[in-house]
Amino acid sequence: MTFIKTVPEQQASGATRAMYDEARSAQGRIPNMIKAFSHRPQVMTAWAALLASIRDEMDFRRYELVTLAAARALRSSYCMLAHGSVLLREFYDAETLRAIASDDVAGLDAADRAIMRFADKVVRDATAVTEADVDDLREHGLSEAEIFDIAAAAAVRCFFSKTLDALGAHPDASYNALDADLRRSLTPGRPIEERAGED
Repeated sequence: MTFIKTVPEQQASGATRAMYDEARSAQGRIPNMIKAFSHRPQVMTAWAALLASIRDEMDFRRYELVTLAAARALRSSYCMLAHGSVLLREFYDAETLRAIASDDVAGLDAADRAIMRFADKVVRDATAVTEADVDDLREHGLSEAEIFDIAAAAAVRCFFSKTLDALGAHPDASYNALDADLRRSLTPGRPIEERAGED
C-alpha cells in the first residue's frame, strides 16, 4: 500500500517489469517498497548500487546494527522490520533483538554501542557530530575507513526510509508473522498493512 498509484504488475514493462520480476523471483511477491519505485525503477537500481558499495565494505552484522539505529531514529517501521528480521535470522534471539530495538543495548559490546550512538546522531542532526564523537569510535578500534562506512550507512538510510514514508509505503503484511512484542518494538512509525495489497 502506498499513497501514490503504483504500476500494476500486469501493466509493468521495461525496467519496471524487470524490477518486479526480480523481486517476485527472489521473494515470491512484490514488496510495497518495490512498488513505491515503480514509476522510477532507475532510481531503485542506482540506490541498490550505492547501497552495495557501502554495505560490501562493512562487517555484515555491524552494517545491520548501524542501519537499525538509523531506521529507529527515522521512525521507519519498514526499515526497522526489514533489518530487524535480518538480525533475528542471522545473529540474535527475539528477546535480545527487542531490547536492542528499544535502545536497551546493554547486551552489546562497547564498540557496537558506540557505532549505534554515532549512527543515531548522524540521522538526528549530523551538524551536531563533533570530533569527539569520531574520536570515540577511534578509541573503540575503528579505522578511518570504517568510520566513513558507518557515517555513509546511516546517511544513505535517510534517503530510502524517507522516500518510503513520504510515499506512504506501509510495511508488508508478511511482517505480522513476527513475535508480537518484537513486532511492536520494530514498528515506531507506519503500521504494518493488515493483509497483502493487490495491484
